[in-house]
Amino acid sequence: MTKDLLKFLTQLKKNNNKEWFDKNRTTYDALRKDFVAFVQVVINDIADFDDKVKSIEAKNTIFRINRDIRFSKDKTPYKKNFSAFISIKGRKSFGPGYYIHIQPGDESFVAGGVYMPEKGMLEKIRQEIDYNGKSLSKILSKASFKNTFGEMEGEKLIRAPKGYDEENPHIDLLKYKSFIVSKAITDKEIEEGKLKGLLKKYSKEMLPFIEFLYPAVIEE
Repeated sequence: MTKDLLKFLTQLKKNNNKEWFDKNRTTYDALRKDFVAFVQVVINDIADFDDKVKSIEAKNTIFRINRDIRFSKDKTPYKKNFSAFISIKGRKSFGPGYYIHIQPGDESFVAGGVYMPEKGMLEKIRQEIDYNGKSLSKILSKASFKNTFGEMEGEKLIRAPKGYDEENPHIDLLKYKSFIVSKAITDKEIEEGKLKGLLKKYSKEMLPFIEFLYPAVIEE
């Protein structure tokens, strides 16, 4: 599935128009069906260590390939990737969850966390960091975690967020507006059939990070 998917997406990048896509619709439909089945396997793998995702159906995690071009200067109609977001809050939520992105040219990756949360959710996450920032710092500084994902990603405020002092011991973490970690996956790794294993490995490594975010955004 993944080799054929990379090939299709490479061709789509060169022929990003409705006429070409319509001619290759049957191929797309077959690849999408295979991708849904693959993501379901990944969900089942993640459920081995994160039981919050066990009831999620893959069909509800997959993003549409059509681009929203209403407010974009780029009028190409289709995305150059297949992607899915595995989150108990839903595909269209801010998270927390596990994101899978398949794109040729060594642009595939797996990511996890919360992306650009709305104000209320962001306030809850910051409150959790204010109370338990040492725990998050410990997770982010763990050798295996840091070697896999590097630093936490996301846009940051220049000044302390409202309600927090610049002298807060966790001020660097409190300034984040997203809470994301990611790991690149190469075309070679995909072509060698390593994708499933890597997604499970990296998702398990990011689990403590995801678990830190769960209480802040999910009502038990």
